[in-house]
Amino acid sequence: MLSLRASTVRRVQPVQLSYFSCAFSPSDEGWPWSARSTVGWGQSGRVRSTVKCLPTVARSRFARAVTVVPTTARTTMSSARSTYDDFVRQRAEFLAREQDRGLGSDLRLSADEQRLNRYVMHLKQQELAKGVENPYELVSARHFFEMLDRINDSPLFKLIQRLPKGGVLHAHDTAIGSTELIVKATYHEHLWQCGDFPRADGDPLPSYRFARAKPTGEGEWRLVADIRAAQGNEAYDGAIRKMFTLYTRDPLNAHRDINDVWRKFMALFICFEPMVTYKPVWEEYFYGCLEELLADNVTYLEFRGLLPPVYDLDNRKYTPEEIVQMYVDASERFLRAHPQFLGVKFIYAPLRFCDDSTFDGYLTLVQKLHERFPRFIAGFDLVGQEDLGRPHTDFNERLLRLSPDINFFFHAGETNWSGRADENLIDAILLGTKRIGHGFAALKHPVVLEEIKKRGICIELNPISNQVLKLVQDFRNHPGAFYFSDDYPVVVSSDDPSFWCASPLSHDFYVAFVGLASARADLRLLKKLALNSIEYSAMGGVEKASARQKWTAAWDAFVQEALQTIPDNY
Repeated sequence: MLSLRASTVRRVQPVQLSYFSCAFSPSDEGWPWSARSTVGWGQSGRVRSTVKCLPTVARSRFARAVTVVPTTARTTMSSARSTYDDFVRQRAEFLAREQDRGLGSDLRLSADEQRLNRYVMHLKQQELAKGVENPYELVSARHFFEMLDRINDSPLFKLIQRLPKGGVLHAHDTAIGSTELIVKATYHEHLWQCGDFPRADGDPLPSYRFARAKPTGEGEWRLVADIRAAQGNEAYDGAIRKMFTLYTRDPLNAHRDINDVWRKFMALFICFEPMVTYKPVWEEYFYGCLEELLADNVTYLEFRGLLPPVYDLDNRKYTPEEIVQMYVDASERFLRAHPQFLGVKFIYAPLRFCDDSTFDGYLTLVQKLHERFPRFIAGFDLVGQEDLGRPHTDFNERLLRLSPDINFFFHAGETNWSGRADENLIDAILLGTKRIGHGFAALKHPVVLEEIKKRGICIELNPISNQVLKLVQDFRNHPGAFYFSDDYPVVVSSDDPSFWCASPLSHDFYVAFVGLASARADLRLLKKLALNSIEYSAMGGVEKASARQKWTAAWDAFVQEALQTIPDNY
C-alpha cells in the first residue's frame, strides 16, 4: 500500500495540479482510492497532485490535497487523420521549424552566396551519396586516418581549404605546426640523438638535445648530422615524419583504448620538447605555425601552452616572461608582414597532473603574466587527460581567489564517462569559464546545456581529436551534431593537428560539415563557424569589430573567386 508523509501535502482548493506519479483504484474501506505502486489510470479517473509517492498521510488530508479528473473528461487527440495534403504541409512546417533552430539559420545569403551554396551542396551530397549504398565508403563513418587520402582529393575539401575560416581558438603550442617544421628543426647544428627510431609499436622513442658538446648520461649520444649522413636525408626525414604522429593505416588496432592512445600521444610531446624548446627552433617553429595557419586561410589564433623551459647552447634557461616575450615578438613581426592576419593571443594552460604547491605557482605565474602582457594573455586553463588527472574540485577554492580580470577557458567534458570526470563541466561553468574545451560530455548534462546557452559559453569542438583519442568512432555520433542542430554557441578547432597529419583547420571544418552537420546544413553553417570564431574569441570590442570587417572582405573575395571556378549551371 502506498503511503504519504503528511508534511508533504498542501491544503489547497481542489484544482487540477501536476500529474500524480501513482495510480488509484476503488477500495471497500469507505476510502474512494487506495494507492497502487504501478503508474497508470484508476477505474474512476486519474489523480493530479503536487505530492510524490511518499509514506502515510491521513486519508482526509490526502483527499483535500488532490483532485480527481474523470477519465471521461480526459482531453484526447481527434481520431480523424489528416488528409495527405495537410500531412505534407505539416511535415514541411515541422522540418522548417527544425532547420530554423540550426547553427547558421539566422544568416541570409546574397545572390552570389546562394549560387555558390548550390555548388557546395552538390559536392556535399555527392560525398554523402557514396555512403548510402556502401557505408564503408562514407568518410564520416570511418577513421580519419583511413580516409585522409580520399579527403585530400575531395573537391569539397579543396573548396573548404580556400574558405576564410576565421580563427583557431583551441590548439596546443607544440602540436600546431606540421611535421615539416619538425623535420626542418633537425637540420639545425648541434642536435644530438640518443637511441634509435622505433621499429615496432611500444619501442621507446629516442631522446634529443641541442648542445655544443656531447651530452653526458646514460645511452649513446650521436650528432643528428652524422646519423643523417649515414642514412641519407630522405630516410632520416621519413623516419622523423613517421615518429612524430599518431597516424597509422590501421588505427583501430594500433591504439587499443583511450589510455593507450593518450600514453602514445603524451610521449610525442615529451620526445619533441627538448628539440622545439631550443631557442632558435622555438622562435622558428612558432613563426612557421603562423605561416601554415595563414596558408590554410586561418587568420586568428588563440593557443594554449605550458611554457616549458626554453634553453640555448650556453645552457641558459629562459624565464616564462621571456618565453612569452618571444611569442609576442614573433607575433608582431608576423602581423607586420601579413596585415590581413587578425591577431594572436595565448592561454596559459599547465598540466592538471600537479601537487598543490605547483598549482599555487601556476596561479602566481598567470597573474604575473597577465599584468605584464594584458593584451596577449587571454586567460588560464588546465590540460591533460581528464579521466586520469586531478578533478576540478581539487582546485576550485584557489581558482576562486584568482583575480576576476583573468578569464578561464577550461578543458572540460573531454571524456566518455558519466558521473565522473565529466562533472568538471559543472565546475567550469560555476567558475565562470568563457569557453569550454571539447565539451564532449555536455550532452549528458541537461542543466549544463541550459547554462551554456544562458551564459553564452562557447564549446570548442575538436572532432578529429575526439576520434583519434578514442571518444567517438563515427563522426555522425559526435555530440557536436546536436550542438549544431540547436544553435549552441560553438566553434570548430583542431587541438593538435600535427599529430594526426591534419591541416591547421580545414580537415576539422570538412569533417564537421560532412560528418557532424545535417545533410541539409549548407554554406551558412560554415560561414557561421567562421563568424563565431571572432564572436567568442578573447578579443576586445574594438578588436572584434576590426576583425569582422577584415574577415568579411576576405569572405566576399572568396565568394567571387570561387564563382569563377564553378560550372555555369549553378
